Amino acid sequence: MFSHIMVGTNNLDAAHNFYNSLLGTLGAKPGFVDRHRIFWRHAGNTFSVSVPINGEPANVGNGSTFGFATESIEQANAAHTAGLAAGGVTCEDPPGWRGEGKGAMYLAYLRDPDGNKICLVYRQPKA
Repeated sequence: MFSHIMVGTNNLDAAHNFYNSLLGTLGAKPGFVDRHRIFWRHAGNTFSVSVPINGEPANVGNGSTFGFATESIEQANAAHTAGLAAGGVTCEDPPGWRGEGKGAMYLAYLRDPDGNKICLVYRQPKA
């Protein structure tokens, strides 16, 4: 369904450092800079950050969250920790299980240096 996700940044260097740290724990190679944008490609997906080309400051979408799939609880926690160490801020409840039964998911929320809300998601394998 998705081609890519791009979010705005007001500090390309801070975003580069943050997402290299966070996405590196998920197996992504360091992002590559293309003028005012940075791209990370991994497992057939593309994530990017961009300084807005209209010259206006980047801002956060109220109610917006984007999620990155993790392969384990440990990987979700490692990505959360790496993001915090690279300038992110925790938000929502602490990392942990949400929901019950087959729909339960392990979620770890944080915000990037620009305030974009991120969720690291681990879903239990189907039996």
